[in-house]
Amino acid sequence: MNFEKLIRDLYSQKEKLVQAIALLEELAVTRHGPSPLADRLERRGRKSMGVDERREVSQRMKKYWAARRKREA
Repeated sequence: MNFEKLIRDLYSQKEKLVQAIALLEELAVTRHGPSPLADRLERRGRKSMGVDERREVSQRMKKYWAARRKREA
């Protein structure tokens, strides 16, 4: 068995698969727009909170710290 020939054949098949995958990805983007996965990968940072959410968090944390100070005393 000639391993060198087998390795060359496998590399050739790999290159054809890479090209086929790239073509299919390109067709998917042009046909359906960018994938939802791409949107999730591009998003960074934290979600901004509204005024009501911020107020709720503030009240919850005030209760938390008051209870913690009371426990330590």
